[in-house]
Amino acid sequence: MTTPAGGAKTGPDGLARCPWSLGSADYLAYHDDEWGRPIRDDTQMFERLCLEAFQSGLSWLTILRKRENFRSAFRGFDLAAVAAFGPADVTRLLADPGIIRNRAKIEAAIRNANAALQLPVGLADLVWSYADQQRGAPVTLADVPAWTPASKALAAQLKRHGFGFAGPVTAYATMQASGVVNDHLEACAFRAGSPPRPLPDGGPGQVRWA
Repeated sequence: MTTPAGGAKTGPDGLARCPWSLGSADYLAYHDDEWGRPIRDDTQMFERLCLEAFQSGLSWLTILRKRENFRSAFRGFDLAAVAAFGPADVTRLLADPGIIRNRAKIEAAIRNANAALQLPVGLADLVWSYADQQRGAPVTLADVPAWTPASKALAAQLKRHGFGFAGPVTAYATMQASGVVNDHLEACAFRAGSPPRPLPDGGPGQVRWA
């Protein structure tokens, strides 16, 4: 996810957020409820990796708005189900207007499912093994890298195991999305989880933590 440099900005509810989240309601919900929350499940990690690969060269907003279509087309990103896809499934996916119809990315997703099933450890465990706990919180978007030495090492490991469309930038975006790294800005109210928010009836806030 690439955006202009900038610090945290106040959202419609008065809470400070990463500025990219204020571009649309879809971005806002994704930022507040999903992005950077720890994922330890192989299916969810595979989904993040696939969607980040499909996003390459496109707007992340496009992917968000097609995500439910992707989930349906790719059988909920179940590893065994996707690994079993054959030529008929590729043809079906290439004809599906609800997803990104890119043959190379579709075939890579199928290969990646097979590769994930062959890992000596789960996909989520592999990605988490490259977590870097030493980085400080970014102050502005200019402090958020496109890739890191850890994501480069992860990408190389994925490639060794047969993954495609999983270079250092895609690997880093997956690490961000799955909470392996926390790139919420220092002043973002959601850096440590979900802050108290007003109830729909305007009553006192309730705390929702990830």
